[in-house]
Amino acid sequence: MAIKVIVELQAKPGRRAELESLLERIVATQGPRQSGFLGSTRYEVLDNPDMLIEIAEWESAEARTAHMEESAAARAYAPLIEILAVPFRATVIRLLP
Repeated sequence: MAIKVIVELQAKPGRRAELESLLERIVATQGPRQSGFLGSTRYEVLDNPDMLIEIAEWESAEARTAHMEESAAARAYAPLIEILAVPFRATVIRLLP
């Protein structure tokens, strides 16, 4: 069953544009290669100029978990982590049956 992941990303002060650019590059270069990745959309938070929200869609929770494990092992998100003021928060959701 398809899932969505709501990811909250809080950039260090004044670095949101850099965060946005890096996310775009990551999705463009890694997204199409990821098994089960269906796409994502990024949003700005109106009352927090340093925060972005990404909503990603995956074919299954298992596909996302496999991707996250591979990415952690390869340190694929290391440049992203350096821009963040706090660790990102991810909420995994699916439609009610």
